[in-house]
Amino acid sequence: MSRIGKNPVTVPDGVTVEISGVMVSAKGKLGELSARLTDDVDVSREENLIWVKPRGKSQGARKMWGTARSVVSNLVTGVSEGFTKKLEITGVGYRAQVQGSDLVLQLGFSHEVRYPIPAGLSIKCPDQTHIEISGANKQQVGQVASEIRSYRPPEPYKGKGVRYEGEYILRKEGKKK
Repeated sequence: MSRIGKNPVTVPDGVTVEISGVMVSAKGKLGELSARLTDDVDVSREENLIWVKPRGKSQGARKMWGTARSVVSNLVTGVSEGFTKKLEITGVGYRAQVQGSDLVLQLGFSHEVRYPIPAGLSIKCPDQTHIEISGANKQQVGQVASEIRSYRPPEPYKGKGVRYEGEYILRKEGKKK
């Protein structure tokens, strides 16, 4: 039994959810998102609750039950509240700033790294060493955060690089004489 799939998704005020077969779309104050679910699950709506049930007793249906419920939950949360990922930059001379529609990173290379901000997302730099990525689509927010982190992942000796806020870096001891 899926413990996640058993719970219904609560639809908050201001969000409209439309279910047509395997397509689920949600519309709220932060935009509109839709997702195509697998044929192995049934999605139904009762007042302000959305229930996801497996279609049969097959193993594939049970596997996709919790996944489908999480996708629907992410749609509803995304259009009502949105998702945010925060990054920290550590290192002497490492900094970030938003210039127009680009995120400009100086990460110790001989050149600056320009990352174009995708449509539907907003990137803010409250100061030079912090980056906040926010948007309605959870997958897109996480993907952009991962791409920015991959330019200079944190290294284990001094901890320099771009990391997620609160991420623990296992530090290694340097050379000994």
